[in-house]
This record gives sequence, C-alpha cells and structure tokens, in this order.
Amino acid sequence: MKIFFLFTFSTFLLSAFEPAAAFAHYDKILTHSRIRARDQGPNVCALQQVMGTKKKYFSTCRNWYQQAICGKKATVLYECCPGYMKMDGTRGCPAVAPIDHVYGTLGIVGATSTQQYSDISRLREEIEGRGSFTFFAPSNEAWDQLDSEVHRNLVDNVNIELYNALHHHMLNKRMLTKDLKNGMTLVSMYNGQKLLINHYPNGVVTVNCARIIHGNQIATNGVVHVVDRVLSAVEYTIQDFIEAEEDLSSFRDSAITSGVMDILGRPGHYTLFVPTNEAFERLPRGVFERIKGDKVASEALVKFHILNTLQCSEAITGGAVYETLEGNTVEIGCDGESLTVNGVKMVKRKDIVTSNGVIHLIDQVLIPDSAKQVIELGGAQQTTFTDLVAQLGLASSLRPEGQYTLLAPLNGAFSDDTLRLDQRLLKTILQNHIIKVKVGLNELYNGQELETIGGKLLRVFVYRTSVCIENSCMVRGSKEGRNGFIHVFRQIINPAEKTLHEMLRNDKRFSTFLSLVKAADLDDVLSRPGQWTLFVPTNDAFKGLTDDDKDILIRDKNALRNILLYHLTQGVFIGSGFEPGVTNILKTIQGGKLYLKTVNDTLLVNELKSRESDLMATNGVIHVIDKLLYPAELPVGNDQLLTILKKLIKYIQIKFVRDSTFKEIPLTFYKINIIESNVQPIITKEDPSITQLTKLIEGEPEFKIVREGETITKVIHGEPIIKTYTKIIDGRPVEVTEKKVTEERIIQGPEIKYTRITAGAADNEEKLKKILEEEVTKVTKFIEGDGHLLEDEEIKRLLQGEAPAQKAQPAKRTQGGAARRRTRLDRS
Repeated sequence: MKIFFLFTFSTFLLSAFEPAAAFAHYDKILTHSRIRARDQGPNVCALQQVMGTKKKYFSTCRNWYQQAICGKKATVLYECCPGYMKMDGTRGCPAVAPIDHVYGTLGIVGATSTQQYSDISRLREEIEGRGSFTFFAPSNEAWDQLDSEVHRNLVDNVNIELYNALHHHMLNKRMLTKDLKNGMTLVSMYNGQKLLINHYPNGVVTVNCARIIHGNQIATNGVVHVVDRVLSAVEYTIQDFIEAEEDLSSFRDSAITSGVMDILGRPGHYTLFVPTNEAFERLPRGVFERIKGDKVASEALVKFHILNTLQCSEAITGGAVYETLEGNTVEIGCDGESLTVNGVKMVKRKDIVTSNGVIHLIDQVLIPDSAKQVIELGGAQQTTFTDLVAQLGLASSLRPEGQYTLLAPLNGAFSDDTLRLDQRLLKTILQNHIIKVKVGLNELYNGQELETIGGKLLRVFVYRTSVCIENSCMVRGSKEGRNGFIHVFRQIINPAEKTLHEMLRNDKRFSTFLSLVKAADLDDVLSRPGQWTLFVPTNDAFKGLTDDDKDILIRDKNALRNILLYHLTQGVFIGSGFEPGVTNILKTIQGGKLYLKTVNDTLLVNELKSRESDLMATNGVIHVIDKLLYPAELPVGNDQLLTILKKLIKYIQIKFVRDSTFKEIPLTFYKINIIESNVQPIITKEDPSITQLTKLIEGEPEFKIVREGETITKVIHGEPIIKTYTKIIDGRPVEVTEKKVTEERIIQGPEIKYTRITAGAADNEEKLKKILEEEVTKVTKFIEGDGHLLEDEEIKRLLQGEAPAQKAQPAKRTQGGAARRRTRLDRS
C-alpha cells in the first residue's frame, strides 16, 4: 500500500508541474528529446554525447542535425527521461522512479559522493527531515575533478567546511528548472551566499556556471538537480578581481583611464573576456600607446571586451553572436573543450565566477573597428590595397586627426598587369580610392559627387540592391574606424575622362555606329553633359551592310533615329549594379523597352551578351554589344528597309506592316535650362568671302559673323533648381525629392544655315551687324515675352543683298525658334 501511495503521489507531482514546465527552455528541449526517441518506447529521451568525453546533452535541433557539439562528433544515446525507470521485460521506461526524501533521491540520481558527504558531514538528518529544499548536487565526476587540495581540506574538516560547502549548494525552497529564470540571483543556505542562475535558449541551465545535467528529480521534501561541478563561494566583483591580479595590469590601466572600471564594480550580469599583459605585448609597436592616448579609442577597446549578458562556457554548444558594450558584436563559440572568440581559440582560463558576472582570460587583445585607424580596417580580402597604400607612401598622409573614406577593391581586382604599372601611375590609381571626407554607407545618395585626395570627382549611383561608385559596386564589409570609413568594392574604380561621343570617336570598333549617329544628327546628344546609358554595337554588328544599304538607312532619318535611340536610355545603369538573375526593364529614348539582367557576372541585353560593360563616360556609361538592337514590337513598312534589317538582325522576327512609318523623334528629349544674362555681341571685323549664319544652342553666349565652317552661337546656361536624390536609410534606398516651383524657358528650333558669296554690298553688311547688335540686347526682353528676334526671312534678304523689310510686331510663336514659357511644379 505504501509503494502504491508513493507511485500515485509522484505521478501527481509530475503531472502538476508538466503544464508550467512546457514554457521553460530546458523542458522544451527535453520534450524534443522524448519525441526523437519515441521509437524506443515510452518515456525514453535521446541525448548526444561528445565523443571522447562523458559530456551528454539534451540537444537543440541544430546540434542534433549537425550530429556535433562544439564542432566535435556526437553519438546518440537513449536513456530514461528524468523521473522514469525501466521495467524488466518491457520496452522503454514505463515506470515512475520511486520518490524519496532528498537524501534518498541523491542515491536514485547516482550522486552517491554527495550522498556520502551529506552523511559524514551530518547533513543527512536535515535533508531527510521536514522542509522544502532544492539541492544542486555535484555529480561523482564533479567531485573527482575538484582541485585536490580543496577536496582534501573539505574532507578533513567535515563538520564545518564540508557542511558549509554542501549548504552552499542548497536553497530552502523547492525550485524546478521552470522556476530558474535567466539572470536570477538566489541566496543559498550558507551565509547568504549568492547563486547566479542562467537559463539559456538552448535549454542549458547553470548555477554559478555549473550545468544542470539531470534536473527535476522530485523528492518528498524538495527537488534534486545534478550539476557538473562543485560550486565555490562568490565574494568579489569583476572589478575586485581585475584590481587584485597583477597579470591584468595593462587592461586595468585602460579601464581606469577610460572610466569603464566603475561599470565592472556595479551589480549586473556581465561577461568579461580580459586579455593578459602578454596579450598586450603582442600588439604591433605603437598601437596600444596610440589607443591609450586617445580616451575615445581606449573606452571603445575596453567595452569591446564586455558583454551585457552572462555567458558560461558550459552553455556554449555552438557559435553565436553577442553585442558588446562598445556596440559592435563578437562571435562566441567552442571547439571541443575550448572556447573561441571570433573563431579563434584564445581562452586560457574560463568561468571565473564573480558576484556580477563571469570572467574568461584570453591571450589576444580584441580591438574594435571604432578604435582602429581607417587603414587598419582592411580585412584579409583587401590586403593588396592596404599594402600598396603603405608601400607607396599614402598611409602616412592619412592623419589620425583627419577624416577619410577608403574605397578598397578586393584582392582579385588587382591584375598582374596593374601591379606591374609604373609606381607613379599606380599611386594615382590608389589616390582615386581615397575620399577627402568621412562618408558612411547611409550617407551616400544617387547623384552625389565625392572628391578624392587626387582631386578627382567620383559619382555615386544607388540602385535597388547595390551602391556603385563609377564603374565599381560595393560588396558587404563596410567598416567605420576612428578617422574614417572603409567600403569594399568588386573592381578598381576608373573615373571617367571623356564624353560618350569622344569614347566612340576614339575606338575604331564603333566607327560604323558613330557614322550613323552623325547622320542622324545625334552627335550633340552624346557630347553634352547628361546621364545616359548607351548600348553600342561594334562594327561586327553591321557585317553585310553595303554602302547602298547605309544610304537607304540615312535617307530615312526617322527610321534611323528610332533604331539608334532604342540603344539609349536616360540614367546611368552599371551592369554590376543589377540584382543577379532578375530582369530589369528600362525604357529607351525611342520609347521601346530593353530587358537587362546579369547572369554569372555577364550583362544580358534582350538576352544578348554584352562583350564589355561599364565603360564610364563623363555623361554616362557604355555597354558594348555585337548585335544591333531592335524593338520586336516595332513594325517595318518598307521592303528595302526590311531587307536591310534582316541582314543585320537574325535573333528576332521583325514585323512587317506595309506602308507603316516610324514616328518622328524630335531632339527635345534633353533639356537646356536658360537663365537671364546680359549678352554682349562679339563681331569680327574681317571681310569673309563666304558668310555662314547658324542659329544653335551651344557654346558661350555670343553673336558673330564668321568664316565658313564656323558657327554663330547663342546659349545661356541655367543653374539647376531641382534636387532629387536617393539615400540609403537602414540599408534600404529611399528616394528623396526637394520640390520647388520654377520657371523654365526653352528655346528650340531647327538649325538654319544661309550661305552666299559676298560681292560687295557693304551697306547691307553694316545693316546686318547693326541688326544683330540690336537683337542681342533684346534677348532678355524676348524671354519675358515682349520682344522679337530677327526673323529668318529678314536675315535671308540681307544675305541676298536686299534691304530689310519693315514689318509689324509679330505675335509670339511656339515653334521654330520662338520662346515657350511654362511654370510647373517639378517632381520626380
């Protein structure tokens, strides 16, 4: 009857605690272990044991599927779950373990050494009697691992030392693992000594960094948890320990001068990875002295070694990232029995428990980026760049009190040919990778210009998933140091030197395309300042094109412009700035769409490979292709043109709709802003044999009569009045627009040329000069709408030797050289 009562009572207790326990990490992991072992029978738990050791864990999913703990192979064991036992002739663990008082329970869980010491220290009577206790009982192995001298002193003085030591492992109330909350501080039954509790997400529960290896063994007068080490008394803070240890004097000095030492004396749950003096001596010459002399850097150094959470070594079964007091993170992991910091074995001594945390001694100094000079931020993948900067004398120009940004290409970006360049040229290349100011990733925006220490201006391009500077785009790895930022780039940055037109003119591969551009009167577009992306076919794209074919194309200017302007888009689009594998749709000036994507670092345009991409120009970028592009949806209505296009374009089927025509594309898709100014005429006093008057919008504002081959030019450049840009905010591009109501006047019209052979008529020449002078003074009034420019017919009559006609004030026109005025709210 007594056995039946005990069995029923223990079942009741376990079921009573079950619902609440389900919300604790330890119990969740235990539940998963039961599920993994369900094929072994009832109440069986699956554990992992680290090979070569006696360490066993109820494992997390990650460790279970990796079949490893701390990087070491782990074997699977099946044991009865806590509180259950086997029965002869049955599968699994169908029986509930017998329930007894705390002393008897020590024997049930196999903590026989603790049971024996409780007997000889006369603690047995207390833990067999009335009360409610929690006993954190060291395992037999824990007693064996205890320092021999400490162990001997305890056993030699059983009535005081051993009795007090065992009381230090006890609480005067029952607390299951679900009640042991992370960060909790409990008071033991010995002299009010503290017990620091940590309950980690991986299910590990520690008491003063001793791990509970068998928990929740219910007793009639409490509960027993078996731990893997003997608990020692905690009487000092982290600050007390550092002040007492001479081997930590270098760290102590830094902590005091930076004002951080006081933090380590306050209540809390800290983890300190403290370098020894020997670790500081290993630093490069002058580094520690420089940091020590800079209070901000020194404070960052000390705080980088402190976590605001208590991380015991036994709770670390795999790598995890933790934030330091400095603000950046470190990765704490393990390799067998050793702790690792950022993947390196550096912990010499672990788990020095204090009243406000735990200390691990390390043999390396952890220097945060915020305490480093910008040139020290380069990682293993940027050593070529940082080494060259040092070798060529540029590192010395990066003053500690200055502010810089390094644009560091990856090692692979430096080819052998580049490294063999003349050192002066190589130095110039490197200067183009050092910005005069400190610019973080979140401060970069589309259209921004950054000045290098070499005096070059570099343009910033912001896309959906990338940020590029000129031809090169960033990769992950930006860091901020004491005097600047470093950003990592895929390629060497090549600042633009020439316009699109100049680049085409200087490369023989593009001669055919350039001749067609000239025939279509598009030279000016590619020469002016702007933001363009141009897909340029090489001469190979025009193989089979005869002179007659070319003449036919040139005669149909609308068709030619449609074809050529399908290769041009507004905006600068760097090939490496596109998200890999994703199709990007760009609208061309012609009106059709181009479909771009990058596959294996190759840019595809309408599925055609770009043979060379990201050739930077001052007004855009060129991507080289070896096929002529054509909008598939655009029909051709001319047999001759269809025949020509079929010669050149074989990768798509060109539509034919008889008598269909190409739309006219006026050259008004790029704007010229005009501001008012006083224009003074410049008139040559030579007597030209051939006089040519051309009305254009280019060059400096002036009017003149010139020789054949020269032009008379009128232009008034305006100031930009809209600011639209994109900023990176929290790692995401956000478009920002400053809106202003502005007035914009555009003078547009066809180029008009008149040529005649001069045969005297000096009076008319003088009249022409006089009229030109008068008209110049009226430019401002005309823009305001109350004047007129010289009419084409008047100029023609003068050049033909006729007297100018008197005519009434004309009405304002909206075409052919007249002025249009519009007021609008500019938006992006």
